[in-house]
Amino acid sequence: MEIKRFDSLHPHAMTVRNTVFVEEQGFVDEFDDTDEIAIHLVMYDGDTPVGVCRVFRDKEENAWLLGRFAILREYRGKSNGSALLAMAEAVVRREGGRKITLHAQCQASPFYQKNGYTPFGEIEYEQDCPHIAMRKEL
Repeated sequence: MEIKRFDSLHPHAMTVRNTVFVEEQGFVDEFDDTDEIAIHLVMYDGDTPVGVCRVFRDKEENAWLLGRFAILREYRGKSNGSALLAMAEAVVRREGGRKITLHAQCQASPFYQKNGYTPFGEIEYEQDCPHIAMRKEL
């Protein structure tokens, strides 16, 4: 597996996000203005994009936000998500970040907890899907 960094939304990132969030999970508002300011990471199996996430600095919270984290179904459960998450954390560290926050789908929160993230706050719904805020000090 190889992970590449892009400073703009790459078509391969769009493909993975569309497959996971729109086709598989039924979200409709997948792409937004944050895509224009975020750092995008795409994980490849050879030439095939299989995972994606984005990170961006939230100046108000003095933290970096991680989002749009997705791994294609057939690549889940094989440590690919943990590898992509570790790369995102490394990018944030290189950019001077010391904290990452995210809004995890509740069904995915055990994955993030296993990788050192702590939930906080109340459950919120995004497009009818329960999410929980989580954070990690780097």
